[in-house]
Amino acid sequence: MTSKAVETADYVGSRRASVERSIKEILLVDPNMHSSGDALNVLRLLGDVEVCRDFAAARDRLLNQPPDILITNVRLHEYNGLHLVHLATPHTRCIVYSHHDDLVLAREVQAAGAFYERSMRLSRSLTGYVNGDLPTHDRRDVATIDRRRFPRGGRRSSDW
Repeated sequence: MTSKAVETADYVGSRRASVERSIKEILLVDPNMHSSGDALNVLRLLGDVEVCRDFAAARDRLLNQPPDILITNVRLHEYNGLHLVHLATPHTRCIVYSHHDDLVLAREVQAAGAFYERSMRLSRSLTGYVNGDLPTHDRRDVATIDRRRFPRGGRRSSDW
């Protein structure tokens, strides 16, 4: 084999490896899959998704084969999603979502190194979490009011 053929084979092999690495492994943990059905449909378009409905199965999956991204509900019956975040944080990007506004839990999620999201915005923000370049930790202030819920004032505010 000539040196040019070896270089081409190395290039093709490395490109193939990078294409294979671009498919993300995603672990979705939620005991009630009816509430996260839209998020699951979006995730299936973005990568390989595995769904766990309880804490024990998710913990075993995290310890045996850590995924690229962990997306979990904060409430997992007798456990919560923070337990999974603490198991996965150094090598896995973690997103924790909640159906209710809980300022204390949101701050604990951010302190653990995960990103906090409300469930009503989860399916719209998943593409950014999976494919985007994110900072090392969630810098948003969860105590501030989300202005996207309210119409803004201005010259055309009467149209609302």
